[in-house]
Amino acid sequence: MNIQGTAGQPAGRNGSAVAAAVLGSVGLATSIVSVGGLLGLLGLVLGLVALRTARRTGVGRGQAITGAVLSAAAILVSAAVAIAAVWFAHRTQSCYHLNHVHQWSQCVHRQFGRH
Repeated sequence: MNIQGTAGQPAGRNGSAVAAAVLGSVGLATSIVSVGGLLGLLGLVLGLVALRTARRTGVGRGQAITGAVLSAAAILVSAAVAIAAVWFAHRTQSCYHLNHVHQWSQCVHRQFGRH
């Protein structure tokens, strides 16, 4: 049962949809660090809950979809960054014993074929 607003639109808010959109946005913005993936995971769960609520109430479907999509993107970007970091660490592991940044930088350049 929907409570109708003045223009025939459903009245009310879908708090889960708003939270999912916010978490998805912040998660995507911070996905370059691991916290973005965690926020994205929370946003995705809330987005899916909000979609179920929107089906029942007719409120917040667009925000729920936006939150779920942004959250999924945050998870994917965070996963890609984590994979790239592990690959880089593996590729340059012989350089970690050096004590000075300049020495480390030269070693990393050698690992990637730049002299």
